Formats: sequence, C-alpha cells, structure tokens
Amino acid sequence: MTIAIILLILLALTFDFLNGFHDSANSVATVVSTKVLSPKWAVIWAAFFNFVAFLFFGVHVAETIGKGIVDLQIIESNVVFAALMGACIWNIITWYLGLPTSSSHALIGGLIGAALVKAGPSSLVFSGIWKTVLFIFASPILGLFFGLVFGTGIFRLFRRKSPKQVDHVFRKGQLLSASLYSLGHGGNDAQKTMGIIAGLLFSSHLIDKFFVPFWVVIACNTAMALGTLAGGWRIVKTMGQRVAKLKPVDGFCAESGAAITLFMSTAMGIPVSTTHTITGSIAGVGSLKRLSAVRWNVAGKIVWAWIFTIPVAAVISAIFYEFIKLL
Repeated sequence: MTIAIILLILLALTFDFLNGFHDSANSVATVVSTKVLSPKWAVIWAAFFNFVAFLFFGVHVAETIGKGIVDLQIIESNVVFAALMGACIWNIITWYLGLPTSSSHALIGGLIGAALVKAGPSSLVFSGIWKTVLFIFASPILGLFFGLVFGTGIFRLFRRKSPKQVDHVFRKGQLLSASLYSLGHGGNDAQKTMGIIAGLLFSSHLIDKFFVPFWVVIACNTAMALGTLAGGWRIVKTMGQRVAKLKPVDGFCAESGAAITLFMSTAMGIPVSTTHTITGSIAGVGSLKRLSAVRWNVAGKIVWAWIFTIPVAAVISAIFYEFIKLL
C-alpha cells in the first residue's frame, strides 16, 4: 500500500469524521431539545450506537456508493481525492451556516463531478444516481409519514393521560427511539465511506474483487462515532427548535419514524440522507398540533440547501480534479 493510498484513506476517514460531526445534530437534537439528556450524554449515547451499527447491517449501501454511482473502472486516486474534497468543503460550509444538509449527497455529488471531468457522462451509473435522487424527496416524505403515523397512534393511545404522565413515559421512551435512530444513522452513513475506500482498494489492485474488508468497516464506524462525539452544535438548534418545538413524546415519534425509514433504505442499499429523514419526521410530528407549529420558512431554507448539495459538491470536486491534474 503506497503512501498516497494511505493518505487518501485517511482523507476518507476525515470525511467520515466530518459526517458524524455534521450529522450528530440529527442524532441528538430532539433528545437534547426535550431535555431528556444533557448534550454531553446525548452525544455519547449517539456515538455508541453509531459505532455498533455494523453489527446489525450489511454493506449494501457501501456497494451502491462503491460501484453504483460511477463506473468502478474510472475510480482512481485523483477521482477519490476530488470527490472527498468536494464533500468535505460543502460539509464545512453548511456546518458554518448551521444548515442540516446531507453528507451522503455531498459525497455522491463529489463523485459525479470528478467522474464527469475525467470521463464524461458515460462514466455515470444513472440507475444508481436516479434512485438516490428519488430518495432526496422520498426519505423526508417517508419520515414525515411515519412521524405522523407514530404521532397519531401515540396521541390517541395516551389521550386520557395527563401531560405529566405522558412526559414521564416518553422521557424514558426517547432513550430507545434515539438509540434506534443513531443505529440507523451509523448503519447508513458509515457505509458511504466504506464504499469509497473499497473502490479505491479495488482500483489500486489491493483487493481482487470489490468487497468491504472488515478493517474498513471498523475504521469507518469508529471515525463516524468520534465525529458524533465532537458534535455539530450549530445545527442542533436548527433541528431541535427552529423547525418545530418538541416535547419528549414528539421526539419519540419523530426519531421512531426516522429510524424506520433508515432501516428500510439501508436494507435496500439506498444511500439516503439521515438529515432529510429526521427533518421530515420532525415536521410531520410538529404539524399534528397545527400546521403553523412548523416553521415552514426555516424548512424552506433547509430544502434549498438539499437541492444545491449535489450540484455544488460536484462543482467543487470538478475544480479539485482539474487542479490535481495540473500538479
């Protein structure tokens, strides 16, 4: 293994760390905003379940990223470097602005940008790209739907209970829902970096066929968990309070709805955005009270950030690919 490959793997793990750092807000925002856990214990809780996610999920998402977005034959060190830089820079920009965007789609945009510059449209695997783009819209809708289903069912079931009794039950229940959501987050998101590293190893002839070595699985889940521990606190406030005010029962319903969506998409090998999913679920639960309970102007800004993620990350990646070629 050359120094260049080692450095690229470290860059990929840095992206995974930033992914956890950027998306930690998604995992802990509801449980912190409802004051079920302190910020410190919330990130420890989320990081633990981010790490152990590899015990519960396969590597279907990693296979989609590694060979289902761009032609595996054109993946090489320059493409990987440019794709990771595009994704990392977009993550840092949106973290600074406090926007909960998708690290997954930033990585996919980075791959697309570098591949287009290197080999043109023929290098793109459109079936995988369209499936991913479809779930940009489907995952928040599914999150919203399941959030509504959970919210409606729970509110009807506990309609005769006092607010104090409901709060007591769901302050404990939210520990379960937060752990399930963090499990789904680690299961889907860590695999995206696994796919990049596995593709790099295959293109460098370090493995005979495309698969994800176990050491890559452990490294990626560890990097994501450490990123979650570091915490992206600028985004916590946006997710936890600006989209809709949440109580423990709301947080339980939102996290449970998002977790189901993530489990489903991970089982199908679809690299979805955990950010999109939890935002849709929070909006769904918030709208049960009244539509005005959701701050739709904030949600609108988030949606625009989602729309720009893939193309902007692709442009940044394309610039880096051209730059690295000159060097």
